[in-house]
Amino acid sequence: MRRARLLRRAALLALASATLALGAPTPAGATLETLRRSLGNILFAPFDVATSPVSAGTALYTNLQQTDDPRWMRIAFSVPGYVWVLGVQIGGGAIREIAGLLELVPGLALLGFDADLDPLFEPVERNDALLDLETRPLRVKFGINYLAPPSPAHDADDSR
Repeated sequence: MRRARLLRRAALLALASATLALGAPTPAGATLETLRRSLGNILFAPFDVATSPVSAGTALYTNLQQTDDPRWMRIAFSVPGYVWVLGVQIGGGAIREIAGLLELVPGLALLGFDADLDPLFEPVERNDALLDLETRPLRVKFGINYLAPPSPAHDADDSR
């Protein structure tokens, strides 16, 4: 009985400490960018995988239009090329999910500081996507073309 009361008091003390620590004011310069990017990657990477058939087709079509290969070669390699590009797109979505999970803990740790972690996976930040919408809580971006070089528009926006 006495041990149960002691455990209950310890649990209440731990809960009160955690509440105070989480509710404590943070410095005015605190930033959420790492956490936003992490949560965006975690939430939207499955949509990258789900839209990979469309984004793979778009990427393949764009790349075939920009190549100087003969027409017969572009036709002959379109089916195996699509299978390969589809695998790259699915793999890119999986790596995005992993990068989001790896950035979650540092994002939480950096909440009270004026610091950010550089992106672990640059294509998410800099490549074109089927949907790219900047909202206040999260950047909604999926259907990323993982084969394309970074867009010049995104290079101009890059402040680093």
